[in-house]
Amino acid sequence: MTRELHLHTAKQIFLETLARRGIKDKRVLEAMETVPREAFVGLHQADFAYDDNPLPIEEGQTISQPYIVALMTEAMKLEPEDTVLEIGSGSGYAAAVLSRIVKQVYTVERHQVLAKLARERLATLGYDNVTVLCGDGTLGWPEHAPFNAIVVTAGAPNVPQSLVRQLTIGGRLVIPAGSSLHQQKLLRITRVSDDETETEDLGGVRFVPLIGKEGWRDREGTVTAPPRTEAGRVTPLPEQIRKEAIHIPSIATVDLEGLMARIGHSRLVLLGEATHGTAEFYDMRARITRELIEKKGFQFVAVEADWPDAAQVDHFVRETRTEPTQEPTFKRFPTWMWANRQVLEFVQWLRGHNRQAGSEDKAAGFYGLDLYSLYSSINAIIGYLEQVDEDTADIARRRYGCLTPWERDPITYGRMALTTKHESCEQDVVSMLHMLMQKRLEYSIHDGRKFLDAIANARLVKDAERYYRSMYEGSVKSWNLRDQHMFETLEHLLDFHGPGSKAVVWAHNSHLGNAEATEMGNRGEINVGSLCRRHFGDSAYLIGFGTHQGTVAAASDWGAPMEIKNIVPSVPDSIERLCHDTGLNAFFLPLRHGSKDLVKQLRPPRLERAIGVIYRPETEMASHYFNASLSRQFDEYIWFDETRAVDALVSEAEPGMPETFPFGL
Repeated sequence: MTRELHLHTAKQIFLETLARRGIKDKRVLEAMETVPREAFVGLHQADFAYDDNPLPIEEGQTISQPYIVALMTEAMKLEPEDTVLEIGSGSGYAAAVLSRIVKQVYTVERHQVLAKLARERLATLGYDNVTVLCGDGTLGWPEHAPFNAIVVTAGAPNVPQSLVRQLTIGGRLVIPAGSSLHQQKLLRITRVSDDETETEDLGGVRFVPLIGKEGWRDREGTVTAPPRTEAGRVTPLPEQIRKEAIHIPSIATVDLEGLMARIGHSRLVLLGEATHGTAEFYDMRARITRELIEKKGFQFVAVEADWPDAAQVDHFVRETRTEPTQEPTFKRFPTWMWANRQVLEFVQWLRGHNRQAGSEDKAAGFYGLDLYSLYSSINAIIGYLEQVDEDTADIARRRYGCLTPWERDPITYGRMALTTKHESCEQDVVSMLHMLMQKRLEYSIHDGRKFLDAIANARLVKDAERYYRSMYEGSVKSWNLRDQHMFETLEHLLDFHGPGSKAVVWAHNSHLGNAEATEMGNRGEINVGSLCRRHFGDSAYLIGFGTHQGTVAAASDWGAPMEIKNIVPSVPDSIERLCHDTGLNAFFLPLRHGSKDLVKQLRPPRLERAIGVIYRPETEMASHYFNASLSRQFDEYIWFDETRAVDALVSEAEPGMPETFPFGL
């Protein structure tokens, strides 16, 4: 599939998303369709230009997510003859969109490099009704005032009066403003006379701070508040959290009886993590899981890992493999996510527990939920069929042969399958799954657990084939397919283990917290947590984790070596900063069983941090923070104020596919 066709397909889906999210102005939608967003991001970001996410640009800045650009453009109520002032040119993308709707656009950017690049880019692309200035945007551009509309693309502590004065009578100022450094209200201010304005609240938003004389102050690289006209009030919330928090003296010695009581008769316990590389998160999940297996009879652990890799671990903990395997475990980037000392110690404990269990029925299993092991799964299916049904093995080789040319590059298969140049393999992989299902009774008689492995791999191949095609139809669709697959795999495991079976799930907070309580849900995304809540209700107990600072194992790009990176201290007003301000080093915070007042205070959306296998501190606000309602997202929250990186067993990672770029969740 050519890049042009891919971008065209992605743009159409993106435009449908804008309309579905409430953008109604046809001129705005036409402008968003006309302007090539891929021309305003770096080459390595172009494939993701129409994902509804901010993306990094030069000077450590970001290009706003498309929905926000459309929302603010529509909020200005523009007319064809209007003259518009934009504060914060960035890459020039929003100015280009405005230029397709109004007569003249003036835009001010404080970063000299960005202003120069935006000016050159706009000129090259032929947007000749846009003029770029490098300067203090909080002061506007008086030489070209008055303006029919002004839009500000950064968050101000207060509304700059210089901008209000540069509006025509009837002019509109759209600006994010509020006393929080990283969270604001989107305001539309209409100048109704020389001395009067009307203000409308358009909802909560999150922008980088507006720096300048009438904005936040930049002193020696630190953003500080301007002088206040009235004394600010310190929130009592950290103190209330402190009162209700249950202190964790150490992971090894903490008493878990209270947590076990709060979990109660839950069938599912979902244990998250705020990063994919923090030792304390893995150690605490292991400690809780051991308790659930020993004291509550949980039968298995399901993790955010590929099925074949986890199957090798399952063979180890059950001691069911009679000969050594030649297939290396956890070879796909990022290896350190599961190949680390913390996981190894838990797996060794699980093996010892199973030895003492006395029977296969009482042994606890270890399974993978993810879907990236397309070709390992194909090989596992054929290997199984060679043992039980050679004729069907021949059919499998022919059907899965459709995917063979793309073994090392399934993303290219996804591109090609969306064109007429290569026939989709969908029917072949679906037919193979159906054939296995039709023979389930015959095969499972030989060995039910081996058949479980084969059928899980067949489902994985079916969903992975669809997933790689969906990557070029929008990030929401591919994310939803992946989490739907993980949830359905979890359901099949519960069915296999019988009525009343109980499972522990390990995955990132972004997969296990209820997506409906976060901005993910606003984008139409589901996740394992929301599906568990929907299907299992209160029988699913969702536990999130967080940290303020320390070190983390992560990479800077896909396929890059693992690094031990310093975690930037959490930003003001975030969930993490509230927990840090309690002064406690580690604690449990009950939410389902917490006080009604605390739960209510933690319900409004706040910033929450998510670090995946990629960590980019230089763009942390844009790439690692999102809005979430903590008390709706989780039933419990576990806090470690300062954490350290996992102890990786493999230092170098084999390059993988950018399936969840740029966050790596």
